[in-house]
Amino acid sequence: MTTISNRLQHILATIQSAQTISGYQQQVKLLVVSKAQSTSAIREAYAAGQTLFGENYLQEALDKQAELTDLPIEWHFIGPIQSNKTQPIAQHFAWVHSIDRLKIAQRLNEARPTDLAPLQVCIQVNVSNESSKSGVPPHDLESLAIAIALLPRLKLRGLMAIPAPTHDSNQQQAQFKQVRQCYDALLAKGFMLDTLSIGMSDDYPVAIAEGATIVRIGSALFGARPAPDMKN
Repeated sequence: MTTISNRLQHILATIQSAQTISGYQQQVKLLVVSKAQSTSAIREAYAAGQTLFGENYLQEALDKQAELTDLPIEWHFIGPIQSNKTQPIAQHFAWVHSIDRLKIAQRLNEARPTDLAPLQVCIQVNVSNESSKSGVPPHDLESLAIAIALLPRLKLRGLMAIPAPTHDSNQQQAQFKQVRQCYDALLAKGFMLDTLSIGMSDDYPVAIAEGATIVRIGSALFGARPAPDMKN
């Protein structure tokens, strides 16, 4: 097996183990973060069984999609969204994890082609109060969720978060617990949610212990990330 294949099997085994010992009965999906990675590396991961890939930079993602049209990949957009990027995102992705304001949701809704299924979306919530980080503050979350749930070409699935980086497992757990509490509060209000997109290469077992249903992993699979040639 290739290195990518070996790493993928290790990650999947770790996910399964963390899921087994968590108190939740959720199915945990692996979303491979492929930003700055080559299409050959994506092909290797796909050949090893991976079908869900997440991209942060629109033009880089569109170039990869054009080269990989022969593979039935499910593409997820996970980066910050500029208003002028909403149309191609709505047209070329199955999921968007990073909605943090109504204007973006409305533009995605308007641009989603009617011949495609509704765009599956998550609201990005900022529980660490980092001004440099995207995401709606928890106190504004319910009003944004209400507005998004009314948009016919979007399907609100849940929440995404990128907590402040730390190697302290207790701090990791505390931040993920905050996101889970936001998620549970929306469920209690009657929102039909099933997705908690939390956890990355350094902390995904902790995220699973707090109820993650999607973990977004890049460097643990591909190794250290090269600098991207392009961004948006």
